[in-house]
Amino acid sequence: MRIGFFTDSYRPYTSGVVRSIDLFTREFKRRGHTVYIFGPSYPLTRYPKEDNIFRFASIPAPTMPDFAIPIPLSAQLGATIRRCNLEIIHVHSPFLLGRLGAAAAQQHGLPLVFTFHTLYEHYAHYLPVAQQAVRLLAQAVARDFCNRCQLVVAPSGPVESYLAEIGVNVPVAVIPTGNDLEELKKADPGWLRDNYRIGPQARVLLFVGRLGKEKNLLFLLQAFYLAQQASPELALVIAGGGPQEEQLRSRCRTLGLESKVTFTGLLPRRQLIHCYAGADLFVFPSVTETQGLVIGEAKSAALPVVAINATGSAEMVLHGEDGLLTEESPERFAAAVIKLLQDRPLYERMSRCARHNAAALSAGAAAEKMIDRYAELLEIRRPSPIPHQPI
Repeated sequence: MRIGFFTDSYRPYTSGVVRSIDLFTREFKRRGHTVYIFGPSYPLTRYPKEDNIFRFASIPAPTMPDFAIPIPLSAQLGATIRRCNLEIIHVHSPFLLGRLGAAAAQQHGLPLVFTFHTLYEHYAHYLPVAQQAVRLLAQAVARDFCNRCQLVVAPSGPVESYLAEIGVNVPVAVIPTGNDLEELKKADPGWLRDNYRIGPQARVLLFVGRLGKEKNLLFLLQAFYLAQQASPELALVIAGGGPQEEQLRSRCRTLGLESKVTFTGLLPRRQLIHCYAGADLFVFPSVTETQGLVIGEAKSAALPVVAINATGSAEMVLHGEDGLLTEESPERFAAAVIKLLQDRPLYERMSRCARHNAAALSAGAAAEKMIDRYAELLEIRRPSPIPHQPI
């Protein structure tokens, strides 16, 4: 198959969406399919030119210099689609390049697939206008865009339910992004402590993700403050970057946690996997996830998980088996962390289960499911053969 991915973000920017695109692209290529990526350029960043990646002119986001806003215009798009002989257009956003991809699919008579990566209404706080109105608008935009598609991909069961609730009436397939089971074989468990001077006696809690309000990190700092009072040997590593970083550092100073919390900033993938390998426990306070891809990555590294019982996180953590889910209470979250780290048999059992359960959700298996759904769409598009009429 020849597949076109349209996305509003791509490398060198890092996010769960970009990670999902990269994993599916790799697995599709391994199976003999060809993927063309239509994404933004990054005028403030240097990166190598790659085959089959078409970049649109972009402008840096005013408040996020590492993010680019693509301009969805191209006089060459139609010719490029014909030259690549695309069979499927798969978009990863209902905005900008996602809408351009949808228009191209309609113009060229191609099936349109959309992965609903993000609960967009939970990002209303980034717009300085009436929050409730923005949330309702985000729901309406998501619903209307989904209903233009032949197939919507939901990363988890709760997202499938959400789409039904807001009025999506086209077919929805639950296909999570799978885990990369190979890369952690190259990880160095000592790298994290060596590079950030974390003592050998420390028990390391790890968070990986964007430092934004939607990730609920002020809650995590409060829960960590309570947990380390009971277990002073705890250390917290926050791997990622984002607009809330300075506020989080300030809260650490207020709570007296400067020596206990390490901010790594954005890390290249080859270093991030060392963080997973060097941690003892993965902590995830977000209540806005569609899947929680980093939870799967942590489980691949045999890390038990403590997370809030909400949306995608609840789908990724099997409570009592490979982690603990709590209500959104700093006291309950801290108690779950302490319980896991102090009960060694429980910790070791959950560590084994985490690795085992992650292996069951491989990137390859996820790609196979997606390819099957593409094939169904292409079969629907093919005209039925004219039955043979006997002479």
